[in-house]
Amino acid sequence: MLEIRTESRLAYILEKSVGGINLAVRKWLQRITPSAHEVRNHRQLRIFGSLLNDANLWHLNRRSVSGAVAVGLFVMYLPPLGQMFVAAAVAIFFRVNLPISVALVWITNPLTMPPMYYFAYRLGAWLLGQPTAPFEMEFWLEWRNWLSILAPLSLGALLCAMISSFLGYFIVQGIWRWRLIKQIQQRKARLRVAGGKVAQLEAEAE
Repeated sequence: MLEIRTESRLAYILEKSVGGINLAVRKWLQRITPSAHEVRNHRQLRIFGSLLNDANLWHLNRRSVSGAVAVGLFVMYLPPLGQMFVAAAVAIFFRVNLPISVALVWITNPLTMPPMYYFAYRLGAWLLGQPTAPFEMEFWLEWRNWLSILAPLSLGALLCAMISSFLGYFIVQGIWRWRLIKQIQQRKARLRVAGGKVAQLEAEAE
């Protein structure tokens, strides 16, 4: 009888563990991402209209979040104009969380763009076997120089986008699974302690 009660209790605890982890993660993600109202009323995103009503775009589960991270980290290495629009379009196509996809492109901002794109440029130049230009503002502001850096910058940015997207996806998948396993193990340990105490009390009662 005790064994049956313990197994039932274990199944219940495992079910609550998954729910508890998901709830905690959802609350944290909701705090750091734009709200549905903000996204739907953004001037670059209103054009999607009824497509934004797809419930999958607002889900906060492992698939949706990891996919959204992959989308956002890929798009942030694209040309900076229209990144939010592109991220939203890709999120809608793959039916992953839209607010996270859009929020991550803001990693690319006036402070981070110079080192990010210069690194991508140097990577592309290295792969193409080309000499690299110095990190000097005058060189990069001169539009006549842009044609010479276009190929290495594009190649480097594409490679950085693919690597960032790949790593982001699997890191989120791994962290999500690790948190789940860790909490389940903690609940199991508490259940074993509680089961031991119950067995001891029943033995004493006999």
